[in-house]
Amino acid sequence: MIEPQAPAPPGSTQSWDGPGGPAGEAGSALRLPVRQGTGRFLVLAGVFVCAACGLVYELELVALAAYLMGDSVAQTSVVLSVMVFAMGIGSLAAKRLRRHAAAGFGAVEAALALVGGCSAMALYAVFAWAGGPRALLVAFSLATGLLIGAEVPLLMELIQRIRRQDAGGAVADLSAADYVGALVGGLAFPFLLLPLLGQLTGALITGAVNAVVGGALVLGLFRRDLTPRARRLLIAVNACVLVVLATAAVLVDDFERAARHALYGSDVRVALRTDVQEVLLTGGRDGRPLNLFLDGRLRVGGRDELRYHEALVHPAMHGPHTRVLVLGGGDGLAVREVLRHTGVHRVDVVEIDAGVVRLARRDPALSALNAHALDDPRVRVTTADAFDWLRGAPPAAYDVVVSDLPHPGITASTKLYAQEFYGLARRVLAPGGRLVVHGGAVASRPRDFWTVDSTLRAAGLRTAAYRVSGRRAGFAAGPDRGGTATAHAHRDWGFVLAARHLPEPRLDPAGPRPRTLTDASLAADVRAAERTRVTGLPPSTLVHPRYTG
Repeated sequence: MIEPQAPAPPGSTQSWDGPGGPAGEAGSALRLPVRQGTGRFLVLAGVFVCAACGLVYELELVALAAYLMGDSVAQTSVVLSVMVFAMGIGSLAAKRLRRHAAAGFGAVEAALALVGGCSAMALYAVFAWAGGPRALLVAFSLATGLLIGAEVPLLMELIQRIRRQDAGGAVADLSAADYVGALVGGLAFPFLLLPLLGQLTGALITGAVNAVVGGALVLGLFRRDLTPRARRLLIAVNACVLVVLATAAVLVDDFERAARHALYGSDVRVALRTDVQEVLLTGGRDGRPLNLFLDGRLRVGGRDELRYHEALVHPAMHGPHTRVLVLGGGDGLAVREVLRHTGVHRVDVVEIDAGVVRLARRDPALSALNAHALDDPRVRVTTADAFDWLRGAPPAAYDVVVSDLPHPGITASTKLYAQEFYGLARRVLAPGGRLVVHGGAVASRPRDFWTVDSTLRAAGLRTAAYRVSGRRAGFAAGPDRGGTATAHAHRDWGFVLAARHLPEPRLDPAGPRPRTLTDASLAADVRAAERTRVTGLPPSTLVHPRYTG
């Protein structure tokens, strides 16, 4: 048992110990290079920084799970649950290192800096060149959790060696520093690291900070608790970790270009990170079709976007269409189809990402594809979340509402396919108004599609569904793609036309003739959708979403 020492004279750096062997043994004497109070402060500062880095690693893995494999609650839950489980195992395993707490903590921080710092690049590399990084994601979650879990027991041992304190007080001090550090890391990731540095560089910088702080704490404060050999080894290991992270940071731009080439081909023209998402444009020149990717999902496929947008817009324009609301559609392609109809006096576009709107206006290929629709004087674009915007929208203001939104299985979009959302949309419909919703792929996600239909009916609307097939092989065009750029393409789109009275999907006889759609084909599309109907599905609500990821 470790016994306390007699009080030290003022200004001394005496520690406390009990019986034990030379440096590294539990209870060995620690002659600190600073006062006890300063030593405790430095340890708690180290806890603060390490906790911030640990939470950044955790959020990085969650973000990668969403970005690489689709944004779903299930995948996020897997990452977090594996990490929490591993943290418990790591805490138990750290008990064996208590006799060599300083050396153990230094080794743990070096390993954590390497694993956490390189996790994003390694996972993105597997995703780009091999596909399916789920197993590696779980492995990184497990390894990161084990190392994070080992930190606190070792820090508890070290802070008790500086000055003996009751266990409750020591735990309270460490927990306070840990939680405050987690707060800082949690806020730094979305508001600083991700927008300024991106996922890859942000993880590498975090790893470097982790290695420097962990190594400096052990080598500066507890160096006398290490043997000369252990000090040399720890210096060498940390130097190697920093060299690896620095080299990766220098090469990260070349790596990203090579990964994009592997994922999207060599024709990437625009790659930018907006405040909301990553945006990429490929093709659009020399006769090559233009493709727009948002967070790795193909939003616009130039080969068949016309078929998608004509099917989305034109059946809803049969009837009054003076005032039209487009939810989403920042690429301007749905607006292009709306403006083909005479009698349209105003089109309001509500798009969450101003960067996509700027690109749709300024990129020569994309603006040519949308026929400069967003610059039409009848069009007004608002940057806002569609749900929040509808709350303040005037009632009975629109003859047509076009919901051109991502697939409902994407977590961020689920609320835009909820009964509450459709209730708000119903409120803004004028008498005789229609709402059309893109409901995803019918063949591969029939339950999701018919849940959209059920949810619209629960919101007080009557519905008619239709399914448009004939999509080209390869990349999936349109916003219903739940997978990544290399995933298997869905071969159809499903749409639901809704109104207060039973709507009939038809083309406006006085309107323009779509190039890919006729009344006869539309009637066949209605019959094709009806053959896939799944009955008895409950509606999706904000508190009980029903869509799969």
